[in-house]
Amino acid sequence: MSASGVRARVRAEMTEEIKTVARRHLATDGANLSLRAVARDLGMASSAVYRYFASRDELLTALIIDAYNAVGEKAEQAAEGITDPLDRFLRLAHAVRDWALDDPHQWALIYGSPVPGYQAPQDTIGPATRVLLLIAGLIRDAYVAGKIAEREPISGRFAEELAVVAEQYTPGAPPRLVGAGISAFVHLGGAISAELFGQLNHSVDEDRRGFFEFQMRGAAYLIGLS
Repeated sequence: MSASGVRARVRAEMTEEIKTVARRHLATDGANLSLRAVARDLGMASSAVYRYFASRDELLTALIIDAYNAVGEKAEQAAEGITDPLDRFLRLAHAVRDWALDDPHQWALIYGSPVPGYQAPQDTIGPATRVLLLIAGLIRDAYVAGKIAEREPISGRFAEELAVVAEQYTPGAPPRLVGAGISAFVHLGGAISAELFGQLNHSVDEDRRGFFEFQMRGAAYLIGLS
């Protein structure tokens, strides 16, 4: 391997090590990351960490992109090869929940309270939309295949806005369908956050998976999946 190849490998390994330590800090400090604290845990001078990440926000962005890609990959793997649209939706929803329960601090980073002073760059948009686009794709496939049950049409200014999205998404699809898909995504995230952040305590304690399935079936019904 050439000298430049060795340097690139060492840099990649060091970058991953910095992110690994930073994720541990998420568990104790939330998104209030300190490059100085990360450097201390690595036994490095803080100036050395700045050679890999120019700022706290750059490190946060890397962690956010990794988290979005990780949950997106889990959802895509769960939905792969599933032809029934309802089953496909439920499987991807449970995969997202399972990922969040396994790593609640990363979930909080991407779906919790905004980090004060942090402005997400364009680089985060693609990874952030992986789950939403997966839901949109299964709805589009089900609609084209005639597997979406009819629901009451929607009206109002928001329906006009959704009609524009519908023409880009699936020409001829009713705006209600686009709205239902977005609602399902919001419902998915809200259901998981409610569980992780304590809103279900002393109400649903023993069968939260069952309650989650109940909520997701409600979201699927809104779409027209049955």
